[in-house]
Amino acid sequence: MIESDRELSAMVQELWDNDINRLQPGKDYRISLQGKAAESMCINDNNDGAGYPLFTFVDENIFKKETFLAFISLLDNYESDTGEPEIVTPEEVAENHKFLDSILQTPTMKIAHKYLVQKHLSPEDETQFKEQLYRIWFELYARRGSSRPDSSGFEHVFVGETRGARTVIGFHNWIQLYLQEKLGHIDYKGYSVTANSPQPDENKHILALQFTWKNGIKPKGSIFIGVSPEFEFALYTLCFLTSPNERVKVQFSLYNVEIVCHHYNQKHIGTTYPVLLSYQKTEKRH
Repeated sequence: MIESDRELSAMVQELWDNDINRLQPGKDYRISLQGKAAESMCINDNNDGAGYPLFTFVDENIFKKETFLAFISLLDNYESDTGEPEIVTPEEVAENHKFLDSILQTPTMKIAHKYLVQKHLSPEDETQFKEQLYRIWFELYARRGSSRPDSSGFEHVFVGETRGARTVIGFHNWIQLYLQEKLGHIDYKGYSVTANSPQPDENKHILALQFTWKNGIKPKGSIFIGVSPEFEFALYTLCFLTSPNERVKVQFSLYNVEIVCHHYNQKHIGTTYPVLLSYQKTEKRH
């Protein structure tokens, strides 16, 4: 493991240990993995590896916590079809700021901020740091094939987008997945596994899966499950700012993970998500 990854792993472990709002599998939520997803990409119920929803239970009292509440308020602010320009209202801008204000008060974001300041990658002033986060995550840009600003890092990663009505892109967040599944917009098709990846586990916090959303298919997505919005925001921001590489390997808790983080014009997050490489034999602690 190279030195930079070792240092980043220690930081991610610290974020994990301080994620006080993380849910406990089997207690705060339960998922049902069912069968393995088919390799084919067509929307065909004959290839469905799962006849039932992924989530069998979520304690929605968790969603009353400030950061969850602020996060969920952002999920309906976007036009999912790439190519459709986003219209950002003053109310939506205010909701974005409220979300950033709420997560900046959490231990995970405070730890990430302190580290980024030490590395001269972020301003120490909290207002300026918030402006940096806003640019990385919420500033609009034109995704491939579009001439007008139709996307943002936040929309792509946490909300999801559709391309050509048949393909789902982005959509790497468990809260959005749960809420959309509850509304009947998500059809979970089963878990994804390759010859090299470990078998998924209902009591672990990372899952590769296939699903349809609206009329499009996500042939293979990868998400954290049960973590707080601030943990993901802190983790992905760290990876974006500290690593010029678009793939970085980290070890924390029970997981060996590759964090994929594509930059857009070096200013914005294009996409970012976890890829589970293996489980560790013993749980790491800081």
